[in-house]
Amino acid sequence: MIFYPNIYLNNVKDITIEFLKTNNIKGLLLDVDNTLIDFDLKILEGAKEWCDVLREEGIKLCILSNTNKIEKVKRVAKELELPYINFAKKPFKKGFRRAIDLLRLDAKNVAAVGDQIMTDVLRWK
Repeated sequence: MIFYPNIYLNNVKDITIEFLKTNNIKGLLLDVDNTLIDFDLKILEGAKEWCDVLREEGIKLCILSNTNKIEKVKRVAKELELPYINFAKKPFKKGFRRAIDLLRLDAKNVAAVGDQIMTDVLRWK
């Protein structure tokens, strides 16, 4: 296992459809804390619209969170209309594999998005 981010952005909404298509990314595994919600547990402004645009372009999305606070993840998933896996035990591969299987995509076409390099942005070689 090697921990290595391929790109750094200030906001999850900075991920564009052009970037995803250029990099042959067909699915995103999205962390919740400090990625889809802020410190005050508020969903980022414009996150719903961003998710909708990506889905319209054929990008599959799934929340992959380490939290055991199921109600928090359920609330975000419901508002953004996303499937989710909580208590994923990232960075271990099992949670990532479950999410990739849920999306029905090849792992090479899926990117992990989060704020913590040691848990959210895992790269396997």
